[in-house]
Amino acid sequence: MNSLRLLAAAALCFGACSPKQPSPEPAAGGGADAAKGAKVEQVLHKGNGAEPQDLDPQIVTGVTEHHLIMALQEGLVIEDPKDLHPIPGVAEKWDISPDGKVYTFRLRKNARWSNGQPVVARDFLEAYKRILMPSLASQYAYMHFVVKNAEPFNKGTLKDFSQVGYRVVDDHTFEITLEAPTPYLLSLMCHTSWMPVHVPTVAKFGDPYQRITTGKDGKGGAQGNKWTRPGNYVGNGSFVLSEWRENEVIIMKRSPTYWDAANVKLDAIHFHSITSQETEEREFRAGNLHITETLPLSKIDVYKKENPSLLKIDPYLGVYFYRINTTKPPLNDRRVRRALAMTVDRESLVKYVTKGGQLPANSLVPPDTAGYNGTARVPTDFAAAKKLLAEAGFPEGRGFPRITLLYNTQEAHRIIAEAIQQMWKKNLGIEVELENKEWKVYLDSQRTLNYQICRAGWIGDYNDPNTFMDMWLKDGGNNETGWSSPEYDRLVREAGMTGDQKKRYDLFQKAEAILMDECPIIPIYFYTRVHLQRPNVKGWYPTILDNHPYKFVWLE
Repeated sequence: MNSLRLLAAAALCFGACSPKQPSPEPAAGGGADAAKGAKVEQVLHKGNGAEPQDLDPQIVTGVTEHHLIMALQEGLVIEDPKDLHPIPGVAEKWDISPDGKVYTFRLRKNARWSNGQPVVARDFLEAYKRILMPSLASQYAYMHFVVKNAEPFNKGTLKDFSQVGYRVVDDHTFEITLEAPTPYLLSLMCHTSWMPVHVPTVAKFGDPYQRITTGKDGKGGAQGNKWTRPGNYVGNGSFVLSEWRENEVIIMKRSPTYWDAANVKLDAIHFHSITSQETEEREFRAGNLHITETLPLSKIDVYKKENPSLLKIDPYLGVYFYRINTTKPPLNDRRVRRALAMTVDRESLVKYVTKGGQLPANSLVPPDTAGYNGTARVPTDFAAAKKLLAEAGFPEGRGFPRITLLYNTQEAHRIIAEAIQQMWKKNLGIEVELENKEWKVYLDSQRTLNYQICRAGWIGDYNDPNTFMDMWLKDGGNNETGWSSPEYDRLVREAGMTGDQKKRYDLFQKAEAILMDECPIIPIYFYTRVHLQRPNVKGWYPTILDNHPYKFVWLE
C-alpha cells in the first residue's frame, strides 16, 4: 500500500536533550479521574500522519487513508485483531468450491448502511463494477484481476460487465468466480479496494464512474466528489464520519446502524493530522494522544532508557525505496539506475540514520513473506557503480546533469534523502537536488511521472509476495515508474495462475531478479513499526501489516 504505507519512522539522532518525562496516567480524556479509577471516556486519540488524500476506498492508495477507511467501511470479510487472519464481516459465512475457483458468501441480514438501508449483495456488485470502470482510473483496480474477466473489463477490451465473475444470487448471497485458484483471496479481500461503496450516494454528488481532482492549489490531489465529506458520507463500518477539520482532525463516532454495534467499545476516534514527528511526540508527552503514527529516531534511545513501556518497535511488512522515472534521461539508462542503487550504503543508513531496528534492503520483498525468501540482490558496490556510470558516459560523474529527488514533507524523509544525496556525491561525483512537496501534491507528481527520483514506501496489502510483485506489471496502477518488462509480466502472471507454492515462488524469484537487474526502483530498508502507545489502549496488538480493527479496541 502506498505509498503505503508510507511514513517512515526514521530520523537522525541529533543528540538532543531528553524529552520531558511522559505522563504516566492515561491520556486524552483520562486525566486525573482516570488515574483514580474513574470510568475512562472511550474516545481514542491517534496520530495519523499527513492530511488524507480522500476517504473514497476505491480512489485512495495510502496507509494514512487506509487506517481511516477501516473504521468507516466493512467488507465481506475482516481481519482478526491479533493475527489478521480473515474472519466474517458483512458475510457471516462462505463456501469454497472443490476446485478453489468459486466463493459463495452469505451476507448478514442485519447489516446496514449508516443511512439505515440494508447492505445487500447488489451493493458489492455495483461497488466492484465501479472500481473496475476504466473511467474511474482506480490505481487499485488490479486487486480484482484474480476475478474472472475483471482485467479485460478494466482494460476496456470487454464491454459487458455481466461477463465478469461477480454474481448476485439473491439479496444475501454473493458469488465470486476466479480466473484460477487464489489461496490468499480472503486476505486480499480485507483490503480497502474490496470494501463496498454506496454507489447511489456517490451519484448524488457527481458521476460515480469518473475520477475528479480539484485541488485547492490548482495542482490536483484533493478529490472532487463531495460524497466523502461529513454529512454526505454513507458507510457500513463500525464508525461514522462526524467531523473533518482539514490539516487538524477527523472525528468518527460509533455507528448506531452497524450490525455489531453492541460490541463496539469505543464511542469515538479522533484521527489527528500531524505531519511533524517532533510535534506529534510533543502532543503525546502532553497527554493529547494515545498512539502516535511515528517517532523521531532522535528520541528512540531516550524512550528505550527512560520510558520503555511507551515505546513500541514491531515487525512491519514493508519496504522503503526510491522510484525512478525511467522515461527521462539519463535515468532511462539501466547502467545509471544500477549505479545509483549500488551506491546506497544501506548498512550505514539503518545503523546510524534510521536506528529503529530496520533491515537493509537489497531486494524488494521483505524476508520470509509468507515463507518466500528471494535470492536476487542489488549489491552495495562503489567500484562497480563507478564503472557502470563511466560506461554510461559519465566518468567520475563528469557531464552528469543535475537531477531532483522528490519526497513528501516529513523530517525523516528529508534526513534520509540528505544522507543518500551525500552518498551519491561522494561515491559517484554527481549532484542531486532535494525537493519536498506536501502529501497530496507529492502523490499527484508521482502518479503523473512528474519527477525524476521519488521517495516511496510499500506496505503489504496482504501477507503474500504477490502484493509486492504485481505492482510492477506494465500499466500497473501503482507502478508509476514508466518501466515494464514483458518477461517480468509473464512470470508474475504465471505465478498468479498456479496453486503450487514452490513453483509459484520459483517464478517470483525469476521475476524479482529481473526487477533488481533493471532497477526501476532502489530498495533501501525493510520497515519496522516504531511508535508510542499508552498502556491503557487495549485490543491493539502488534500485527505485521499494522492493521488494527477498531471495533475490537478500547481504553482501560
